[in-house]
Amino acid sequence: MTFGNNLLFFFSALGAFNGLIAGTYFLCFTAKRTLSNYFLGGLLMALSIRIGKSVAYFFDHDLPRTVLQLGLTACLFIGPFLYCFVKTEIQQVRKLPVSWRVQLLAWSAVMLVTGLVFPYAHFPRLWTHYMIPAIYLQWGIYIALTAASVQSLFKKIRGGEKLKPFEKWILTICATIFLLFTAYVWAYANITKGSYIIGPLYFSLVTYLVIFILLHRKKANDLSSFAAQKYGDRKLDEEDAQRIIAQLHKVMSGQALFRNPRLKVGDLAREVNIPGHQLSRILNDSLQKNFTLFVNEYRVAAACKMLSSGTNFTIAAVGEEVGFNSKSTFFAAFKKIKGLTPNEYMREITPDL
Repeated sequence: MTFGNNLLFFFSALGAFNGLIAGTYFLCFTAKRTLSNYFLGGLLMALSIRIGKSVAYFFDHDLPRTVLQLGLTACLFIGPFLYCFVKTEIQQVRKLPVSWRVQLLAWSAVMLVTGLVFPYAHFPRLWTHYMIPAIYLQWGIYIALTAASVQSLFKKIRGGEKLKPFEKWILTICATIFLLFTAYVWAYANITKGSYIIGPLYFSLVTYLVIFILLHRKKANDLSSFAAQKYGDRKLDEEDAQRIIAQLHKVMSGQALFRNPRLKVGDLAREVNIPGHQLSRILNDSLQKNFTLFVNEYRVAAACKMLSSGTNFTIAAVGEEVGFNSKSTFFAAFKKIKGLTPNEYMREITPDL
């Protein structure tokens, strides 16, 4: 290779190499073992494999097709890892949701089955005309889903609000992935000659720009939404709080969680993917009520509905049916919320004959 080609190879491969190191760090060695760090590590690893393959193929078109297949199938995880990383940071997800686990397992199965049954080495035309477009389509769909997840950040920008450091970090990563995706689709469509190497070069440039910025910042722990998690340390924006409250009402009504007499604040917090102490704070700050009152309001509303419908249950049985663990607790909560006892409520709604 000429000196120019050597220089081009060096700078384009440098980003992939450093991406592998950074991905390994976030997956194995970071002090903060949050779910978002694992997804970020996975994202960097998938990107580095894809970009490393691109660099190798650009300078050696006789590259074994097994290597090409590895680089292409790595794209199947770029979109899912990006989406999960962003959702984890914005919603502060601590436990891997079942739906995400199913998606990742499904894409792993697709990668393995496709690679074994239709290897690139034996089905090059199938990969060129169908597999690669399908992979890019999947990547694009996840980018669209991620863009929908950061709409609240775009609203802040349009409203002239100042973004937090971790929000800027999220948008930087999203923009990087989007431009890489655009570069690869542009190259696949063969719109511009030589555009194939633009993706790796751009990734190297962004990698070192980010490293430079991080080295000159006084702190880096504010690049995660998990930086200040203790109760009292962080108050959610009103928009975020209202979004979580809407989720609370949805799971309480849709799943009737209030009927569980042993329902705890931690149980409900897990349903909306936030820490228990943060749920308590949202209820106190936004609704001016504690967890017990919040749940009992649902129980009393359900009890009123049963009593109004002419149920055959006794009043005590109604209380048990809606989640109260004793008659006295039911009567006390009912009196506090409705201003009268269940018996008085029954007399009030019963028509005079």
